[in-house]
Amino acid sequence: MPASTKVGSVTRQRYEELVDRDRKLVLDESKIQFKVGDDALEIEPLRQHGGSHPSTDEEACGVRQTLEMFAEDVGLSYSQVRIYRYTAGKWPAEHRAEGVPFEIHRILEKLEDRFERILKPPRHPRNGRLQWTGDAAKRQVGWQVDTPKTVQEKVEAIHDLASDEQVAVRVATDFLRRPAVAFRAAGDDTARHLFNKAQSHRAVQAEKNAEAPVPGQENPVAPAVRAIDRTLEFLDLVGACHKFVSSTSRLVPLVRDRDLSEDAREVIGHNLSRVRAACDWVEHAVSTGETDMDEELARLLRGE
Repeated sequence: MPASTKVGSVTRQRYEELVDRDRKLVLDESKIQFKVGDDALEIEPLRQHGGSHPSTDEEACGVRQTLEMFAEDVGLSYSQVRIYRYTAGKWPAEHRAEGVPFEIHRILEKLEDRFERILKPPRHPRNGRLQWTGDAAKRQVGWQVDTPKTVQEKVEAIHDLASDEQVAVRVATDFLRRPAVAFRAAGDDTARHLFNKAQSHRAVQAEKNAEAPVPGQENPVAPAVRAIDRTLEFLDLVGACHKFVSSTSRLVPLVRDRDLSEDAREVIGHNLSRVRAACDWVEHAVSTGETDMDEELARLLRGE
């Protein structure tokens, strides 16, 4: 990237100066965090716990009370001191990676091979350097990253944000209003089946809950039910087209250099005639709304 290129409101050169300075500050802070953790370990060493709740065991031994007093005397919160102490205990001084922030050590602390893993930083996708970042460390332990990059990470982030049902419904509804998304979703057999099932249950429920219509007037839920039916029909029709295109795209290349018999070519030709007739019928129905078929077309689609 040219030196004259700006990053935000500063030049690239000034940006690099700020990064160098602040990285040193981060590493200085890391040294302080480890030092506080080591001091807390000296006051209250980590204990070997047989149970599944070590924090509860330590509380019973009075560890929390001592660490709370220590935190108060040095001007930190108990939770900070607890984190510093635990991470310092998981990373003996001889295994701490020089130039790697405390936060990276904290993220990697649960890995069995952490002492070896931290010495092999991944390559940064932007600058190409071997360098630890918070997200790179989180990927190593399977945590959700702060800035999703891959499709799977973005999907996981959306799922996390849409954990609330009301949010999930709004997101799914908005996405299905995109024609391309609706088309591809209709190609998923499971998704289409669940959607159809849910819509059918919704229609039945709407009819049961509706008040009896006034004689001579249409049931008030009828328009909604018809709209649901049209949606289902649209998705099924789009899905059928998608399946045909997908299947032919996969199968046609397989007949390359194959010597088909006359009977085989005749069978394929007959079925292609049915496909063309069906496509013409679909196009006519979509354009005009007329779905009637004559007897000849009916026989052809039946394969007679």
